[in-house]
Amino acid sequence: MHYVTRRETFNAAHKLALPTWSDERNREVFGKCANANWHGHNYDLRVTVSGSPDPVTGFVMDAKVLSQIIKRTVVDVLDHSNLNLDVDWFRDRLPTTENLTTAIWERLVDEVSAAGSALYRVRLYETENIYADYYGPAGRP
Repeated sequence: MHYVTRRETFNAAHKLALPTWSDERNREVFGKCANANWHGHNYDLRVTVSGSPDPVTGFVMDAKVLSQIIKRTVVDVLDHSNLNLDVDWFRDRLPTTENLTTAIWERLVDEVSAAGSALYRVRLYETENIYADYYGPAGRP
């Protein structure tokens, strides 16, 4: 089994606050990310696919095709957006890094499969020190 990872980037703003909580409780849990503190990140997305290399091309998946899928289904939607206000994916959930990886997976899994590969992992760096991995609903194989 081989694994190929494609890197893409996007910039987006968000805040973390639950409307059912008080301002104090939101600040307690989410710190500076809560309430009126809109802020942005330069997200670094890594999408890993798995499979056996094609005997003719030697590719698990054409990296150009993978890039096009990621850009069309994820980057074009999220880049320069306010995740809380502009992106329907977050109408019912907070745009945390963990929730972003799940939402990105949900948008990519069928497209990657249709292109002949398996989506293995979505890794998203919020900062150089914080990232989340998601291996799909079944967890890591």
